[in-house]
Amino acid sequence: MLHLRFSSLGDEQSTRSDNGGVDIPFSVSSVTSGNLAAADTSGAPQLHALLPVVDIVIPVYNEEIDLEPSVRRLHAHLSAGVPYPFQITVADNASTDTTLEVANRLAAEFPSVRVVHMPEKGKGRALRAVWSTSDAAVLAYMDVDLSTDLAAVLPLIAPLVSGHSDLAIGTRLHRGSRVIRGAKREFISRSYNLMLRHTLSTRVSDATCGFKAIRREVAAHLLPLVEDNGFFFDTELLVLAERSGLRIHEVPVDWIDDPDSRVHIVSTAKTDLRGIARLAHALATGKLPVHELRAQLGRAPLEPATPGVPPGLTRQLVRFGAVGVFSTVAYLVLFLLLRDPLTSQGANVLALLSTTIANTALNRRFTFEIVGPQHRTRQELQGLIVFGLALVLTSGTLAVAHSLHGALPPALELAVLVTANATATLMRFLLLRRWVFRKA
Repeated sequence: MLHLRFSSLGDEQSTRSDNGGVDIPFSVSSVTSGNLAAADTSGAPQLHALLPVVDIVIPVYNEEIDLEPSVRRLHAHLSAGVPYPFQITVADNASTDTTLEVANRLAAEFPSVRVVHMPEKGKGRALRAVWSTSDAAVLAYMDVDLSTDLAAVLPLIAPLVSGHSDLAIGTRLHRGSRVIRGAKREFISRSYNLMLRHTLSTRVSDATCGFKAIRREVAAHLLPLVEDNGFFFDTELLVLAERSGLRIHEVPVDWIDDPDSRVHIVSTAKTDLRGIARLAHALATGKLPVHELRAQLGRAPLEPATPGVPPGLTRQLVRFGAVGVFSTVAYLVLFLLLRDPLTSQGANVLALLSTTIANTALNRRFTFEIVGPQHRTRQELQGLIVFGLALVLTSGTLAVAHSLHGALPPALELAVLVTANATATLMRFLLLRRWVFRKA
């Protein structure tokens, strides 16, 4: 259980939320518009009107100089340019300077500003704590330096307010973005996002931009599964959202690098690499229940463009074809290597058995997107049955060809086997889709 300790105007309370037994103490030192609404019992319409629609969190650590001008600038922009009730939450991550005092002065001046003090450092820890207890429909965060142009705030949150998207991110790597930063940071950013695409198969263009928003009901499902408390928090949340079938909206931003950034590149890179390895292992082993999340949160599949074509069929055919090409090449290589020491039938059996086992595993993960150990044994047994049927088809075709023409030249023998395998491949796809890997 997650224990959250609030203190407002000196009083302490505690709130619980499921999150694997982690204690996250913090204090809230201002009464926000949302708190005032909650205290007003005169009627539900007034409560609804006063609750914030968006809660923008600013995580800070020793930012006594930048905090006040940034909050004032953000508050002025939101007041003038955002048509929704808002709340600004300053999440102080165990600052050792006067950051907390500055934040409290701002909270006393602006009713829509509140302060959360965390006794431990960690951007992810602060965001999880604040987002888990916020009343707002849309939860956002941005860096205190306001490197991102505030004109992007409304495009970021509007699709979430309307329900069009589930999560929104600012991207500095879109062709429509305008970015001023050094070559080193540009190289690191692009390299990191390229690595994510190849290791975690993510399609988001910029996972590390400090400008993101998420719908509260979506966050309630994802936050308990995010383990990282630091800078990898963003990436982990995005990958989970993407694997759960959620719609992620990307907003091109104008962004100016902060030369006084407190991010330590080397230590952050090491942490990110460990996070990528941990997350890849969790996804591969089924530790993360992404299929359950997809069932709960994922959007309904699109209707097929062609009548009679089931949703996802084209994508599965393309992936199955790619796996099939790989398997066929491997099969032919093995057959040619085994043909001389063994008979043609023996070489066919061993080559087909080896490649079919690999083919079934690849199609389970890649084509039909099934991870984890659930039903794996049953599916492997069913895959062996499919292998037996394919073996009967290919071996029977080869036996018929030999009975009709005697000894076949190697080229003709390969042609017969390729034709038989093509037929077996079609049969195998239908059986895998309709029987072995059929989703309830």
